[in-house]
Amino acid sequence: MIGVIDTDGECAEWAFPAEPGAVRTARHAVRGTLHSWGLESVGEVTVLLVSELVTNSLRYASGPIGVRLERRRQVDGDPSLGPALLVEVSDPLPDPPRERTAGSDDEGGRGLHLVAVSARRWGTRHGKSGKTVWFELALPGQ
Repeated sequence: MIGVIDTDGECAEWAFPAEPGAVRTARHAVRGTLHSWGLESVGEVTVLLVSELVTNSLRYASGPIGVRLERRRQVDGDPSLGPALLVEVSDPLPDPPRERTAGSDDEGGRGLHLVAVSARRWGTRHGKSGKTVWFELALPGQ
C-alpha cells in the first residue's frame, strides 16, 4: 500500500499521490480494511463514495490525497446515533466542493449528490492546508 500513515484496528489512514492510479489504490485499501474489520455490509457504498471523492480531488487539486477511516462505537458521545463509519478524504485545495445538479448528458457532477443521498451525515471542513470532505455511514447490527 502507498503511504500508510496509521492502522490500529479502529482507524486507518493513507496518503496517495495525486496520480491517476490513486482512485484504484484507494478503493483497494478501503475494501481491504473494511474486510479486516468485518464491515463488508457497508463496503460497496463506502468504496463508491471514496472513489467519487478521490476522483474530485484528482480533478481539482494537486498534491497528496488523504483518506481516513474511523470505526466509531457512538458518534459525538450520543448513543442515539449508534455505531458509525466515518470516512474523510482530504486534499490541499482550500475551496469546498459544491454539490450541483448534473444534466443527463454530463459525465461528471454526481459525486457529492451520491454522498448526500447515501450517507447519514456529511460535510466539509477547512484544515491547516486544504480541506476535508467527510461522510458518516451507520453500521447496521453493530
